Amino acid sequence: MPRSPLVALAAPTALVTGGLLVVTQFVQLATIDRDDKTAMLANPVYVANAIAQFVAFALLPVVAVAAYAWQSDRAGRLGVAGLVAAIFGTVNLAGNYWFEAFAVPWLADAAPDALTTPPSGVLLLGGASSYLLFAVGWVLFGIASLRARVFPTAISVAVIVGGVAGIQAVQPPLGVPLGLALVWLGGWMVRREPAPVSAPAVREARS
Repeated sequence: MPRSPLVALAAPTALVTGGLLVVTQFVQLATIDRDDKTAMLANPVYVANAIAQFVAFALLPVVAVAAYAWQSDRAGRLGVAGLVAAIFGTVNLAGNYWFEAFAVPWLADAAPDALTTPPSGVLLLGGASSYLLFAVGWVLFGIASLRARVFPTAISVAVIVGGVAGIQAVQPPLGVPLGLALVWLGGWMVRREPAPVSAPAVREARS
């Protein structure tokens, strides 16, 4: 059985997405100003970087699906669970980055007091749950990869570490570990040619 066309996307998307995560985290670290949020949001570099961060997080589900295609025949049910959890958690956190990139600069002009009002209620619940779901999703994806033994053990462990740190991914540079893990994974994939999926392997994965 031939491999999914998604396999061809895995290496480039992992490299681009991981690299974008690393770069935008350091740019955010250099431009963030917690003492003057209005001035920070008036900085075009900060705003452009926030948009780039959203793009990185929007690409992460593509990386997860494409990477899963490499190990689908050996990942079993845990692999499916890890994939679903990584996608669900990333979509939740990507929503935060969309809000930060597009809504917050508008709020700075239209309702500046909102920037100094602590979040509460459903907003606080939504924000906190998105961080947790993102971390759990990538930790589970890393564990599933570790069990499948398609990727090197060190890379799977790096994904797990990136997931753990990702519970505070919005606080740079704690999103960097996952970015580096994806760059590492993409670089490893570039040097490897995945074998075609065999019918017995498919049956074993489904059992």
